[in-house]
Amino acid sequence: MSAGSVAVIVPSDFGVADLYELGIPAAVFGTPQPDLADPWYELWLCGTGTDTRGTGPGFTLHTTHTLDDVVNADTVFVSWVPEEVIEENAPVPPELVSALRKAHDNGARIVSQCVGAYALAEAGLLDGRRATAHWMHTALLAERYPKIQVDDSVLYVDEGDVLTSAGMTAGLDLCLHLVRRDLGAHVANQLARRMIVPGHRPGGRSQVIDLSVPASDDQSLTSVLDWARARLDEPLTIEDLARRAAMSPRTFYRRLHATTGTTPLRWLLGERIARAQVLLESTDLSVEKIAGLSGIGTANNLRHHFLKQVGVSPSDYRQQKAPVPKHRGLSQN
Repeated sequence: MSAGSVAVIVPSDFGVADLYELGIPAAVFGTPQPDLADPWYELWLCGTGTDTRGTGPGFTLHTTHTLDDVVNADTVFVSWVPEEVIEENAPVPPELVSALRKAHDNGARIVSQCVGAYALAEAGLLDGRRATAHWMHTALLAERYPKIQVDDSVLYVDEGDVLTSAGMTAGLDLCLHLVRRDLGAHVANQLARRMIVPGHRPGGRSQVIDLSVPASDDQSLTSVLDWARARLDEPLTIEDLARRAAMSPRTFYRRLHATTGTTPLRWLLGERIARAQVLLESTDLSVEKIAGLSGIGTANNLRHHFLKQVGVSPSDYRQQKAPVPKHRGLSQN
């Protein structure tokens, strides 16, 4: 058995931008990684029509499954609705809405990227839940679907069986988050390393951050963060990091926030929780020992922050991340 079937809904007529967002889950879930988890996921490309043909540069994508197959998938990705839905308030295709409802009723995990959130909203899967989409479309989403708690400031939102992400590369963050949920932090981190992307950008990170950089190719911020990651078990302060970066604490705070969308202390806590996850998965060390090695201090501190950040206790996380593939009905981590 695979680590789960992932159905990616492919519109019958799509453009270059759609191809990018379709390619993200295809790359993550469709490329076997036998040394990380064997077997890997099983990818289904589910076309909405009989002939799926890309527009623009001229290409054709032959899908392996149809919209009818979505109901049997463990995870379903939708990153698309017709432009008329956004521009002209046209209805979401009823066959797409029906397929999502049936899949959800059958126990599938439903995931949207960018404007795919409109399809989930029309299916009623986001009522009473937090959700996001690309920041350019969140205001309209909130206006049309007032039962949804739309958050335009985050990369993705995990509501357990329904997940939504912002547009473009935020979809990759969400895919790696799902791999982390399913197969553990070590597998997700190794996969991210192969894809040359950050191992973990938390969903609560801002969609819109200041990416301005100095004229010179300044590597000081990258080097100091790598330095800190190697010393997470030590007491680290903003002053320590700023001194290492040869900046004032105020300048370091501003530069880190502009680059990562978070504060130095929150960044440190996120890295320490990630270290604790890896240790819980890969060792039989006590929670107390892991708390010390990850720099969080005591077992009680680790339990408090772990539960707040991950959603379960360290002990429950360790039990859930036993080295067996997870399938339909995955619990939220």
